[in-house]
Amino acid sequence: MTIVGGFDVHRQQITFDYVDTDTGRVRWGQIRPATRHTLRAWLAEHCPGGDAEIAVEGCTGWRYVVEELTAAGATAQLADPAETAGLRGPKKRAKTDRADARLLRTLLLEDRLPRSWIPPEQVLEARTLGRLYCALMDERRAWQQRIHAQLFHQGCPPITGLLTGAGRDGLARAELSFAGRQYVDTALRTIDSLTVEIDSLRTQLMAFAHRQPGCRALQADHYGVGWLCAVIIWAEIGDARRFRSSDQVVRFAGLDITVYSSDGKRSPGHLSRQGSPELRWAAFEAARCAARRGSPDYAYYHKVAAVLDGKRPALAVERKLLRRCYHTLRELGEVAMAPVIEREVA
Repeated sequence: MTIVGGFDVHRQQITFDYVDTDTGRVRWGQIRPATRHTLRAWLAEHCPGGDAEIAVEGCTGWRYVVEELTAAGATAQLADPAETAGLRGPKKRAKTDRADARLLRTLLLEDRLPRSWIPPEQVLEARTLGRLYCALMDERRAWQQRIHAQLFHQGCPPITGLLTGAGRDGLARAELSFAGRQYVDTALRTIDSLTVEIDSLRTQLMAFAHRQPGCRALQADHYGVGWLCAVIIWAEIGDARRFRSSDQVVRFAGLDITVYSSDGKRSPGHLSRQGSPELRWAAFEAARCAARRGSPDYAYYHKVAAVLDGKRPALAVERKLLRRCYHTLRELGEVAMAPVIEREVA
């Protein structure tokens, strides 16, 4: 028996729709609850030999579904959500979970499924840790902004460098109400706890980058790309050979300029920002180093800065940097994605 089908994954259930290509029989239903154990049992019952090809939309939850399909010997296909929705066509009736699963099955049978790259486990793990690092940094930054807002609300002078000794001394001397003092002290304790997690995570990511060939190449070949930025860029881009050109990497990062012509109110030159925010952050941090005299992009950076202000000179360098990173990883080929063997702890 060979089955071809689609899974519509939700938190409570997985809706399936598949066809037996030998008999033409179509079956559909739900797998409840949506857990590894339940899915594993369903696969053992419906495709015990692993003779199956299943399409899954690349939304939250796809990872464990793809892993279980692969472990069962089946072929998993990851569908691009936006392009899949575009292939649905004009909406003539209410969309249901079964309709979504049937659409995936139909596109797979007709060989029209817009496939996405399935990263290996090591890339997924590094990507998850990199995104956790960025999330913790955003959270710590948010608590610093809350402290600044509280100081302004209570009429205190601005204090810069809240994480430095001088900044802490300034906060201790600030004239705050009882509740305001409690607010600031609580925020500082939260910041300190986040800093511990951030420092540990940064050390872990940098240790990985030192041993991964693709990360080492990015750090060695591109000015401004440190070990932390290297591992985040490497994990977010993944296998560069899946992109046809460097322009696609820029678009993947959400740094392409959008064209919106349905009304005349929007000013031109907006970034799409529809890609990976972590990739944009890491590339931007590296591109900011172009302001230094030792950078090969120093002249270009200041040429752009003479015409455009704000972050736009760094954004211009960021696009160039992403294109270079694409070519570096693509030229390495398989070596760029080589797995890192974890060191054994004695």
